[in-house]
Amino acid sequence: MPGLWVVGQAAADGSLAHISAEVATIARTLGGDAGDDVTGVVVAADPKRAADELAAYVPRVLAVPEPAAADHAWATIAAERIAALARQHEPDHILLGADPEGRDMAGVLSVLLEWGVLVNATGISWTEGGPSVQMSVFGGKLITTSRFTGGHGIVTIRPNVATAEEASTAGTVEAVSVEGDLALPTVRVVDRVTEAGAAAPIEEARVIVAGGRGIGGPDGFKIVEELAAELGGAVGATRAAVDSGWINYSQQIGQTGKIVKPQLYLALGISGAIQHKVGMQTAETIVAVNRDPDAPIAEFADLLVVGDLFEVAPAILAELRARSG
Repeated sequence: MPGLWVVGQAAADGSLAHISAEVATIARTLGGDAGDDVTGVVVAADPKRAADELAAYVPRVLAVPEPAAADHAWATIAAERIAALARQHEPDHILLGADPEGRDMAGVLSVLLEWGVLVNATGISWTEGGPSVQMSVFGGKLITTSRFTGGHGIVTIRPNVATAEEASTAGTVEAVSVEGDLALPTVRVVDRVTEAGAAAPIEEARVIVAGGRGIGGPDGFKIVEELAAELGGAVGATRAAVDSGWINYSQQIGQTGKIVKPQLYLALGISGAIQHKVGMQTAETIVAVNRDPDAPIAEFADLLVVGDLFEVAPAILAELRARSG
């Protein structure tokens, strides 16, 4: 099974992680351009549900049951099983999401297979001889393009650089067993903590209302939260707001936070520095409220409202409530 492999991650409920659907969509396009087969691989205690969902995106999926994944950290275990399969079937490249689990797995796979890794891809295309991978470096100030020199390679792809799209025809799922005991140390998961918040992760939100340094403090985020609730969206923030302790890191958007791709991004008190722009520039519509008409965000926002956010935001909220009332 040479060609491209896609690692499918199973979420806590057994479903396919959204980032894996995005990576599978990219892999299918690359496979078409390269004339290569595309195969998905799911390793989980019970891989059936995630494997079935991954088959909606790629022609073939290998479902690998691994009981240890039920109560141990997943990345190392899955990497060991996938490496064993890769030695047997010799894929050309392995693609996976650049989330915490994917980053951990990529490092283990690189060591086990002795393959190179290109990380945090913001774009990927096929050129003669292999994938051409675009990466954002130096806080988003530069975009580099890299390729593998040794033939085989591993690529981690950042969330929201592509829209997940199912294939016209569903693929097949094949149950596969990997023999032998796990050789690498495993880490038992003793507790899982789920943070209360929006119904959907911020990376999947269709509407995001974000606050920056101009919010002024934790109390300023009350209007951000009210607007997000009224719009059925999620709350986001800049690194400055997170570093100041006004909001949790899980809501940070930008080069060192999340990359989002909502239909609407409402930015309140955000200057639009390049480090933040990297994380939200692919939003379909960007509306910004800022007192400074020359703020960097004015250059790429679809609509800039020049004014005090503590006057403009309540007015928007009042209008939204009047329309829904």
